[in-house]
Amino acid sequence: MTKTMYAVIAAVAITSASLAAQWPKIPDPTVPRTADGKINYDAPTPRTADGKPDLSGIWMPAQSGPPRGNRGGGRAGEAGRGRGRDAAPPAAQNGGGPQPGGNGGGPQPGGGAAGEGQGGAFAPVRGGVSLEPATTRFPYDPKGPPVATFFEAGGNMTGGLPYTPWAAAIRKQRFEVDKAKDNPDANCMPMGFLQFHQQPQPRKIMNISNPKSLLVEWEANYGLWHIYMDGRKLPPQGEPNPFWYGYSVGHWEGDTLVVETNNLRGAEDGPYDGWLDVNGSPYSEQAKFTHRIRRLNYGHLQMDITVDDPKAYTHPWTVRIDQRIAPDQEMIEFICNENQQFRRRIKIDKE
Repeated sequence: MTKTMYAVIAAVAITSASLAAQWPKIPDPTVPRTADGKINYDAPTPRTADGKPDLSGIWMPAQSGPPRGNRGGGRAGEAGRGRGRDAAPPAAQNGGGPQPGGNGGGPQPGGGAAGEGQGGAFAPVRGGVSLEPATTRFPYDPKGPPVATFFEAGGNMTGGLPYTPWAAAIRKQRFEVDKAKDNPDANCMPMGFLQFHQQPQPRKIMNISNPKSLLVEWEANYGLWHIYMDGRKLPPQGEPNPFWYGYSVGHWEGDTLVVETNNLRGAEDGPYDGWLDVNGSPYSEQAKFTHRIRRLNYGHLQMDITVDDPKAYTHPWTVRIDQRIAPDQEMIEFICNENQQFRRRIKIDKE
């Protein structure tokens, strides 16, 4: 593994620990439990006073990808490099030890185990470090959108992401030439949605009134995502200044929360902007993200995310990301400043 890739992989592994190790457990009396006191993750979806699904809580990434040996595969010509398995970049595939794992769950490049245990349980392993306790997979729906993978958004998508020549050139530069050294996660910069949604650190969804809105607080890099729920319309592209996390408005369609986001900083704005995934798949200033969010039961949050970006992709595409509830816990502060010295310490940048 090259030093430059440690800027991405080690940044995740070092700063991520099991949620259980962060705060003492504080039992929540509102959590549904079985007769023996265990959490009932299959309990019905909780609802707010107006009858809508209550999305609030602390959530963690879930394992829900296709079973091993049933991957959609990456782009043409990359199958031999494990691109359909949420693989690490090539520089991380040549060693013989455990390699960064992902949502896929199959064997990883370089001979490393992905952490799949007994009874279908799964413990994510990245950089040879187990980041969380083993968790049971959510059922895989072969009729649903491809499940996004941590390193590669299109890792389970047949043919991979539909890059335009502009986006393909950026992705090649970031991945093959620069070895992902400018990935925003490794540089304490705001990340793109797909990276945030799959970070091993928790995230908290909160209902806020006045104005009516939702707030998602990611522990990783202290990300904040404001979703306005007061009936306002999505502003035209280019009207407000571009936001790190875009301008987001949400509305309910039955039990599904639909969140539309535009006016984001894209890959045109700087080396750390417009990153979809660790490997550097880009999005542009023209990007529009649409989240369709459902809480299927007490313990399962599911997001189908559509990316519509005519500058970066030849057509809109959709991937799925699942989350699992982490009750009786709280998050811990995560201070990550832009002038941090990680890159110098691992010798990416000269002193």
